[in-house]
Amino acid sequence: MIIFFGPAGAGKSVQGQILAARQSWRWMSAGQLLRDTHDIELLSEMQAGKLIAPRRVNDIMDAALKRAVGMTQIILDGFPRTLVQAEWLIESQPTHGRPIGLAVVLEVPRSELLQRLEVRGRVDDTPEAIDERLKAYRQEVYPILSYFTEQNINIAHIDGVGTVGQVHDRITEELVACKLV
Repeated sequence: MIIFFGPAGAGKSVQGQILAARQSWRWMSAGQLLRDTHDIELLSEMQAGKLIAPRRVNDIMDAALKRAVGMTQIILDGFPRTLVQAEWLIESQPTHGRPIGLAVVLEVPRSELLQRLEVRGRVDDTPEAIDERLKAYRQEVYPILSYFTEQNINIAHIDGVGTVGQVHDRITEELVACKLV
């Protein structure tokens, strides 16, 4: 299993999808799994902007991992988001049979994120909102990365600036170094 981390606009989904397509792996976006659910209550919570309880997200991810039987490699995007979810992912490895081979952290400076998100054109992508999301991202991801380090999981901090191809090449180099491709 490979996990992508990075703030909004870092390119996690683009890189995860390219990697999945090139390697015939399965890309799993926690956000997409939540949006694809048929749970009316969950969908209305999301539309109201509420955070979904970590246990519910774990249940949805657990079901998706179990459905992916036979896939050689899974790429997770947007999960885990909390230390509790990271602990669940490690503890549930015997159930879903997928060790974490690499955590990829896409590093992109604030100035670049502002440019990328401006192009995206969402109403909520103001500099103030972006700064709040960056702060929340750091508060969430640092404890997860510390925990993964304690669990001897390989972590690669990748320069996320450049063309999509350049960033992909950097990720591929790390995957080769970890003998995952």
